[in-house]
Parts: sequence; structure tokens; C-alpha cells
Amino acid sequence: MVHRLEPLVVRHTLRLPRPTGPAGEGAVAARQFDAALMSAGFKLSAELLERLSGLGEGTVVDTAVRTLGTVREMVGDHVAHNVYFVDFPANVPDTYDFWMRCIAGALADDEAREGVLEQLGEGVVNLLTLPSYGRYQHTYAEMLGHHDELIAAAGDRMTVLHLGDDPDSEVSALYLALAGSSTPLGEEALCDLDELARVCVDGPQPESIPVRENRAVLNRARLRAGAQPLLDTVTDVLRLACALSDGDVTLVGPTRFRKLSRPLRRALLAGLDSVVAASPAKLSDVRVHREAWKRLGERLHPHEYPKWPHAADVFAVARGEKRAPSFDGRVEELLGMHDVTGAVKVLKSAPGKLFRALDRLLRMALDQEERDSVVTAAEEVVADVSGRVLLSVREHLANRAQDTGETRVFVNRLGRAWVTEDERPPVLPPERERLIAVIDEELRRRLPDPGHLLIDPDALDVALPLSGRAAPAGLGVLPRGSVSPVDGELLRFFVYWKQAAQRTDYDLSALMLDADFATVCWLAYTNLKDLEGEHSGDITEAPDGASEFIDLRLGAVRGQYIVPQVNIFAGEGFEEVDESFFGFMLRDAEQRGRPFEPRTVRMKSGLRGPGRVALPLAFRRGPDGRWRAKWLHLYLRGAPAANRVEGNRVSVATLLRGIVEREQLTVRYLTGLMDASKTTVWDGSTIPAGPVTYIGLQRPEGLHPGSRIVVPENLRDLIPE
Repeated sequence: MVHRLEPLVVRHTLRLPRPTGPAGEGAVAARQFDAALMSAGFKLSAELLERLSGLGEGTVVDTAVRTLGTVREMVGDHVAHNVYFVDFPANVPDTYDFWMRCIAGALADDEAREGVLEQLGEGVVNLLTLPSYGRYQHTYAEMLGHHDELIAAAGDRMTVLHLGDDPDSEVSALYLALAGSSTPLGEEALCDLDELARVCVDGPQPESIPVRENRAVLNRARLRAGAQPLLDTVTDVLRLACALSDGDVTLVGPTRFRKLSRPLRRALLAGLDSVVAASPAKLSDVRVHREAWKRLGERLHPHEYPKWPHAADVFAVARGEKRAPSFDGRVEELLGMHDVTGAVKVLKSAPGKLFRALDRLLRMALDQEERDSVVTAAEEVVADVSGRVLLSVREHLANRAQDTGETRVFVNRLGRAWVTEDERPPVLPPERERLIAVIDEELRRRLPDPGHLLIDPDALDVALPLSGRAAPAGLGVLPRGSVSPVDGELLRFFVYWKQAAQRTDYDLSALMLDADFATVCWLAYTNLKDLEGEHSGDITEAPDGASEFIDLRLGAVRGQYIVPQVNIFAGEGFEEVDESFFGFMLRDAEQRGRPFEPRTVRMKSGLRGPGRVALPLAFRRGPDGRWRAKWLHLYLRGAPAANRVEGNRVSVATLLRGIVEREQLTVRYLTGLMDASKTTVWDGSTIPAGPVTYIGLQRPEGLHPGSRIVVPENLRDLIPE
């Protein structure tokens, strides 16, 4: 039986649920399936190929059709990528010459001539008024006729699809992994969890659900199935109400609460009443989201249900009619009196909050006795702090050795970034080093015994995913702060977008910076070609979808940094269009091929952020001359319209400097804490005979069945609880 959620399993795990069907001679069809996959940069594992070969041809063909659709969308090959300049990257004209050609064409157009002459008389011509500017001048099929077939190369990406268990088991395993994740999920993964919860709510459940957003999604599924929601804070109820209204369960953005049915209102109020009745102190949490509670109260009508008086108290607190002193309020009161020791005593009852406040407490401490009390308290409660918080604080402390005045980078939960000068006094070395030692020892204690540890060296500098929001959904995407090698002669960026309701113009640009982060040059629609490479041409509307490309010859790049960016010049934002994504390809000069070749795509990710300028990643040339990618996943606010690379050069350079100088906790750090019986740096070919813990960018074939495998798709599993 084919499970309707099979595509989710393939996207998240690169495993194809075990195909079933009548036995037959499917070997030829299976090899054809494998060949078709290879054109998109995927291939069947030996085990999966063998399984398909023993099935009937019809089953293999059906499996191929479904799977090819999934993987082509994963890599961005589900849409037609046209270019403005039909021969791109060949024959891209000089920018000024191209503009003059567009003006000449407009003057030859009877309808456009008068308007263009008027603009010329004023000395300024709006390119968007020229008939030939910004719109494809040929069909996709005509463009393909101008390009040779891609010549396959050994360096092309080849992502292996592995044989999974039966469909129900694979879906259940994915559900348990996402629901029980110790780190928050990204937007797309949270939506996938919702789909999974609908079919898995009556099956096995995770032992714990540490992330509250995940709990809200599961609680909605439980209510739909007639089960009681899992609630232990008033905020759990608020998140559930947001989920029932298809709102923001992270509570970052406002939710427009829908009119709820009477059974749902009763379920929410009953849950709220039981939480407060069990612990009245939890009323203090209401003030954090008081406006949301007020709006929810208008939908729940708590006055109609006098049998749940504790639920009514929640809304009384939100309206300011009832006082509920908060835990944070008590701490702030003590700190306001400079009573650091008193604040520490209170915070010890909330170990996570104590650790998040360590920097502030140490800065406020007036003498060594107070500083010692802070560190001693941390030592006493460290065992009760979540692994994610410990790692976050550990990374924070690693970056607090600098003196005051250094650049400080802020990134919110949505990926919006900004930079300011760090005016905080440093954390003194003795306390900083003592806390680092405490955290390292606790993490070492919690990490499981890996046995024989097999490590892909390219994975060592991958940043630990302390939040799923640190990386968007996509193919080959690594968490923010990761560093990965880049090998190839040509680096090609691409962006695709499809507008929903109004004319939308996205502009792909690439900024080159020197070692001091000063501008060297850029490629954009305002500078179509330079020594480094070429731009495919400006497309200014996308009713049927549009693409732009930039081709860079890495050996010709004069700077030390390359910063691709997507600027919104006009129209809908990244969260408003029907679809938008960015990626990059690597290929050798002799490979030729179309502008978009899926098997050369190394990374493709969705563009879903709050700003008007997207900075997916940057590239840095190291002292050895080798290029490496630094993963950013950031958004700048930008201007409402007309964003251009020329206008944000300074802000991008300042932000990049702060990111590059920041120390990240990586796989290298965590594996260094593991007490492995044996550690082997994988050479890319040799597979140990026995079970291993493998950590790498892609799962190799032939690992022992008893091995534990950690790849980017499940990297969150490394985070200790």
C-alpha cells in the first residue's frame, strides 16, 4: 500500500518506504528509474535497486513516477528555469550597451516611442517602460535549443535514496522524531508534523514533547481525535488556541482567533481551569501575552461557564482586574535593588532561567563573593538544565572573551538580523572558564557512548542545530553558522519566484568584498558582467514564475568574500509569493549544460523570511586558497521597494564581519566531548565491518545494520536532552 505521506518521509530522511507489489521482472524498469534519478542528482542504493528489481514492472514505474516528482521538487527542478539572455552565460552584453539597445527597440515601437522620447527629453528613462526590458524574449523550449547537454562529471552531486521499512513504520518513526525533537522545528517541518499528527495521533507517542510549539500541534490533533490535550501551563492553552485558528503557535506574531465551536471552547476552558487549579502561581505567565489572552477571551466567553472559575481568573489577570505576581517580576525586583545573591536564590528554582541570566548576574555582581555565589548556584543546578540551553550558554560564553566595543549581531527567531556595538563589560575570565568547564563536563556526562565513532571530516564544522529555525527547509541546507567546503570551477547562484497577486520583482545579486570587508565589485542587473562572471538578466514580473542566475568563475574572483543576496525591488514579500527559493550549483567549465542542471545543485532552500533582503549564505576564500561556504539564513529589513545591492553594501559588510568573527559550537566540539572507544576520520570509501556511530553530510552505503547514523536531516539527534 502506498502511504499518502510517503513524500514527507523521502524529504526528511532520504528513505523510500519499502515498495510492495506482485513479484516480477522489474530489473529493467528499476535501472531506468535509477538513470532518471541520476539526471536529477539522486540514485538508488544497491539495496533499494535490488528490492525494486524483484517487483513487477508496473509497481516499479508507479514508484518511479511518485519519487521523481518528490526529488525534483526537492532540488528545484519541478519548474522551468528560463533566462533573459538566451545564451547565458555566453554573450551577456555590457550593461550600458544593453540598456541602449532596449531604448532603441522602444523608439522603433509605435506605441512606446512617444513616452520614451518624453523621458529622454527629461534625461531619465525608466527601464520598466521599455517593451523589451524585464520580460522573457523567448520560450523555455527555444532557450534549451541554445544549450548543449550537460557532460557528467565525477564531482556532480549524487544523493542516495535508501530502502526504508514499511510505509506505516516509516511514517510513525518520522512522527516520533519530529514530535519528540529537543529543538524547535522550522516552519515547514512544523507543518509536516501537523500532517503526521493527523494520522499518528492514535499510535505510539514520544516519551516527552520538550518543545511547546510541537505540543500545540499535537494537542490540536488530539482534540480532533476526541482525546484530552496535554497541558501543564496556561501558555500551552494559548498555543493550542492559536493552532485551532491556524495561527502562529510560536506566539511571535499575532493570531486572528476564529469563532470556535462550543465543544472546543469547553475543552480550552476546562484545560485552562485544571492548569490554574493545580498551580495558581501559573497565572503569572498570563501577563507575558496579555493582549493575546484578551482577544482569546472574546472568543471563549468564559463568563458563560461559571463552573470553571480558575479559567476566568486567567482573563481577569489579562485585563488587569486581578494581580498575579510573576516569577520574573520577583527576580527583577531583587536585581533592581542590586541584590544579586537574593536573585540567584530565587532563580535556582528555575535552572534554565538561571543559566540564561548568568551573563547579566555576573556583570551586576559587585564583588568576588557575589560572583562565586552565581557560579556555585550554576554548578548545583546544571544537571536540571536542558541540553539545548547548556549548549546555547556555552556558545554565548565562548564569544564573551572579547573586549567591550566589538560588533554584536542579533538574529531573532524569524531570521531578521541587525548589528550594534557591544557595550557590555566582559565576563571575567575566572568565572567564564569555570562555567565553561561545568557545562562541558555536564554535556560529556549526558552524551551516549558512541562506541566506534566514524566521522566525515566535512561535517566537523557544521554548526549544532540549537533551533530548527536556524535553517530553512531544503536540499543540502546546513544550520546557520556552519562552514562547508566548496569545490568546483564555476559557482552559479539561482533564484526562482512566482508572484501570487501583484507584479513582483526579485533581484539576484552577488557582492564581492576584500579581506577588510570593503567592496570590490558586484554583479546584478545594474552590472551584468565583470571579470568574475555574468548575470542572466533582469526579470521584473513573474505571473508564471521567473528565474535569475549569476555565474562566477571562482578563480577570477578578486575579493575574499562572495555574498549572494536576493533583493525585493517591488511587489510581494518572501512570505507572500506563491513560491520562492534560492540555491547554488557547482560545475566545471567543460560541463556546459543548461542554466539550471539539477545534478549540479548543491543547495536549494526556500525563501521565507520577514525582511526585504535575503542573505542565504556567504563564501570565503581561506589562506589555502580553497573556498568555503558560511551559512547565514538571514534577512535584512530593507526598504519597502527598490532594494538594490548598491544600497545595502555597508550593512551587509558589517553584518558579515560580525558573523564571521563569531565562534559557533559545531559537530567538532560535541564529538570532542564523546568518550568513543575508537574514532576514525572517514576517508570516503572504507566502511568498517562492525557497527559504528557515523556522523557525516551523507549516509554511505554498506554500514553495519546496527550503526547509528547522523546526517543533516537528523542532526538534532546529537543534542543531548
